[in-house]
Amino acid sequence: MHVAVIGLGNFGTALARRLFELGHQVTAVDLDPKALARVREMADQAVSADATDRAALEELGLGLVDAAVISLGENMAASILATLHLREMRVKKILVKAISEDHEKILKRVGASEVIFPEREVAQRLATALAHPNLLDYLPLGGDLSVAEVAPPPEFVGKTLAELDLRRRYRVNVIAVHELLPERITVVIHPDYRVKDSDVLVVVGRQDDIQKLPRAE
Repeated sequence: MHVAVIGLGNFGTALARRLFELGHQVTAVDLDPKALARVREMADQAVSADATDRAALEELGLGLVDAAVISLGENMAASILATLHLREMRVKKILVKAISEDHEKILKRVGASEVIFPEREVAQRLATALAHPNLLDYLPLGGDLSVAEVAPPPEFVGKTLAELDLRRRYRVNVIAVHELLPERITVVIHPDYRVKDSDVLVVVGRQDDIQKLPRAE
């Protein structure tokens, strides 16, 4: 996948580095030479360009990328204009970092595929992890639905999924089991599967219902 990362603050730099580590083609764009120097070895291209200049974006060939991520800090006008240009250049997937709900609304109107609030999302995940230590990880699906990895509490261990009856008792469904001993993930779960203390249950349901699951010690 070819991804353009526009704006190389902390978020953009970390994103470019990780994408490059995962083997994707990365074009990093920023006006700051120091920011470009930080990513030069972790990007296929590190280019100084004004993201509000459509001609510059076209010259870089950004209309051909598979996805673009725009992270221009507090510069709302620049992120909005860059989003508009990329949409008109028919970039299929445009993810943009927003700083407010009004900013989000405008970005969606001008063509953002997805609007992200990294600080808010990290804070929510951290708060959930602190309040519910048995939730090892979770992924919001939209609305109030989430997928979560849950460490089984003591009262779950040794019982079958049929005996636990989590769908009726907690309104969550077990969609996979990540077994740590031995290391494997089972997606098609039989009701007679007996939960071990080394298992991690992958469940889907409403966030409020997931958080009502008993806590692991």
